[in-house]
Amino acid sequence: MATAMTQDCVLQIGDMAGVVWKTLDEQGPLSLAKLVKNTGAPRDTVMQALGWLAREDKVTIEETSRGKIVSLRA
Repeated sequence: MATAMTQDCVLQIGDMAGVVWKTLDEQGPLSLAKLVKNTGAPRDTVMQALGWLAREDKVTIEETSRGKIVSLRA
């Protein structure tokens, strides 16, 4: 059974997934560093939100020589 703290954490990650999706929708593909900066959220929270979106097949994460680029799936 999930605790209230676990449920709050899941809600926070879900909310951040919405923020990440909206940011990518408005600004297009972004490096991971710029995505963290533009959302204003802690890196760990953004990474958890990306995991959520990746699990739902909503984003692509491309490895480049300079780092990771995140974009919405077409």
